[in-house]
Amino acid sequence: MVSIEEANRIAHEAELDLVEVAPNSDPPVCRVMDFGKFIYERTKKEREARKAQTKIEVKEIRLRPKTNEHHRSLKLRDARRWLEEGMKVKVRIRFRGREITYPEIALEDLKAVAEELADLAVVEQAPALEGRTMLMVLAPGKQPKKKEPLKS
Repeated sequence: MVSIEEANRIAHEAELDLVEVAPNSDPPVCRVMDFGKFIYERTKKEREARKAQTKIEVKEIRLRPKTNEHHRSLKLRDARRWLEEGMKVKVRIRFRGREITYPEIALEDLKAVAEELADLAVVEQAPALEGRTMLMVLAPGKQPKKKEPLKS
């Protein structure tokens, strides 16, 4: 244990700063260091950590209750590609006019979409009616197993 005056003298002789590291401990812990360099390195580490984070994108496919099978399969192909890339997919069925009186049609469509993509996605948010749309969110889940080449 060193007195504050002694610690200040040591830091001044070394041309460094006396930095309080743990003020709540008993006795408080101080360190002799270059404070500017310490702050610079800490911000550099934080910047690197932010770069390493993965941002999950949410893509959306929009359908209607009257969407035909061919058009739906094209949209599902895009959704499959996005899920394989690790993105979430929102599937939105939009009602126009009196279509809102038959939400069960949209519910069946969303269940069919979920079954179609069940091999690589899990339903994160179940189908729910929000205003004039029915919405479901799919998240990448199980990844398909890649076929290994046969050894002869």
